[in-house]
Amino acid sequence: MFSGTTFNSIDAKGRIVLPARFREELGETFIISKGFSNCVQVLSLEEFQNLREQIKSLPARNATALRYHVIATAVEVSPNAQGRVSIPQSLREIASLDKEAAVVGMDNRIEIWNKDKFDDMMSESEEALNEALSLLSF
Repeated sequence: MFSGTTFNSIDAKGRIVLPARFREELGETFIISKGFSNCVQVLSLEEFQNLREQIKSLPARNATALRYHVIATAVEVSPNAQGRVSIPQSLREIASLDKEAAVVGMDNRIEIWNKDKFDDMMSESEEALNEALSLLSF
């Protein structure tokens, strides 16, 4: 499972280095697609297949929306010898990825955010965080 946040640069060719611990867990090839927020998501082939199966079980209208959002934007990628992964231009535009990115471990997937948008989202989520914390008992 993925956890932790790192901040990495995206080069002029749209490549980013994913942390070695993430690459090890993802395997040799994996999927990059549009995320559920203002980001792109990275899924192992197994996790992507699990998501596809879940989508198939949904009512047609919901399944179609998710297919356009996730499956139609999905590309299979492999890191190069330096551990860099190319993010397609269309996905970089969707997530406003240009120079600095936040690479965020989100349990079963990784999200790649524009660093400024990630910082804004974290600031704006304080109220939801406090509400969520009140529901936990630890």
